[in-house]
Amino acid sequence: MKSVYKITLLFGFTILVSSCHNNAAPNYQYFPNMYESVGYETYAESNAFKNGKEGQLPAEGSLDRGTEPYEYENSTAGYELAKANLKSPLDSLSRDAEKGAALFEIYCISCHGASGNGKGKLVEREKFLGVPSYKDRVITEGSIFHVITYGLNSMGSHANQLSADERWLVTDYVLKLKSEL
Repeated sequence: MKSVYKITLLFGFTILVSSCHNNAAPNYQYFPNMYESVGYETYAESNAFKNGKEGQLPAEGSLDRGTEPYEYENSTAGYELAKANLKSPLDSLSRDAEKGAALFEIYCISCHGASGNGKGKLVEREKFLGVPSYKDRVITEGSIFHVITYGLNSMGSHANQLSADERWLVTDYVLKLKSEL
């Protein structure tokens, strides 16, 4: 008789617990804003900011993440200043000739050639003319870095493709090629 009471009590408790479950209406949530945040439209009006707009301009003087400021302007005067004053920040341990050579082969060899003589594949096929040999130019590490950053004549800027550190590695490799010519 006791077992019948126990089974009935257990069965009744199971029915009671399962009857409270409803998939259409989930249980209460604590701090529901943490799970279901308010979605703002980018250009919609909002009282979140003083000017009433949701989309805001970056703060004045702010830089993109990963951007390093370069204090020389894109002009002939900036080129001459960089040529005279700009020195490589790389120390002897961070100068990686293999990586510099690999980057040179990716970005520079098609115009400047494998030895820096200005006879790359695009020059041989006459797609670009007048690419100088490193031997014929008075170049410094500052002038090379400046030209890679801003470009010069028909050479475009490679600042979007190469980080500042990678540009310095290519600069070191170009100076190595110049010394071998």
